[in-house]
Amino acid sequence: MSDYTKGAAYIDGSYMPLSEAKIPVTHWGYRRSDVTYDVVGVWDGAFFRLDDHLARFRASMERMRMVPKESDDEIRAIVHRTVALSGLTRSYVAMDCLRAAPPPGAPRQPSQAPSYIMVMAMPWAWVAPPEVQERGVRLMIPTVRRIPATSVDPRGKNFHWGDLTAGQFEAEEAGADFAVLLDHDGNVTEGAGFNVFCVTDGRVATPARGTLEGVTQKSVMELCEEMGLPLEVRDISAEEFREADEIFLSTTAGGIMPASRIDGRMLGNDSPGPVSLALKARFWEKRAEGWHATPVDYAAAEASAAA
Repeated sequence: MSDYTKGAAYIDGSYMPLSEAKIPVTHWGYRRSDVTYDVVGVWDGAFFRLDDHLARFRASMERMRMVPKESDDEIRAIVHRTVALSGLTRSYVAMDCLRAAPPPGAPRQPSQAPSYIMVMAMPWAWVAPPEVQERGVRLMIPTVRRIPATSVDPRGKNFHWGDLTAGQFEAEEAGADFAVLLDHDGNVTEGAGFNVFCVTDGRVATPARGTLEGVTQKSVMELCEEMGLPLEVRDISAEEFREADEIFLSTTAGGIMPASRIDGRMLGNDSPGPVSLALKARFWEKRAEGWHATPVDYAAAEASAAA
């Protein structure tokens, strides 16, 4: 009997415990980071904005010219079944599309390498632990700059994390939790797995360029409209960001995460600000009310067992 208690996975037509999920080291998904992906969260037995994540995943695949055999409806069913197999009610669920390798004798061109789907459901993991969120995340702007969008389009989720990883090393060395990278024009972009917002004189702003179009970011925009908070999507200079009244992050694996410091400067009284906290509270209130929720089809596990 397979043990799915630590997570479940699907790879190119087969389901298995997460511990057994493997990809060939010869595949370009591994050797060239030729992968696109998306991540959807399950909280209290329901996906949050599953259709938005599936749509973004498909758009990312199209940007990278990947055409797996599964349709969107089939991927949706696979995601449900994978979570159902794990039995998890709070889960981090990754959907990957990887490029394999050209078959023997074929030209060594990406057009000759088939792409395939991998889905994995694992226990929920926070980007920042709850105690760090409570005191406010501490941020810094590193020397490393974000990979230009003309080189790697950030609107398609990808594994080109060299710049983000280097930024995180700088953050750790500076005693910060996370790095927020600038583009080559000196404007704020994003960090390792999150979008950013700043608040100045009651106006909320988020970068217009050089970032992933975040699903939780979209949720923040909806909340700002609901709560009557002015919102601007535009370039934000490093100076403006450092001098903001408040800063907060948005991410699937954390929701809205307020900051308390930027480059050593304390925001407010070195704790999350009122606008950030109001947005965070409303986000989780609406989640509890079933906002954009899709209940997991746990009966799908029974179908898997019978197959």
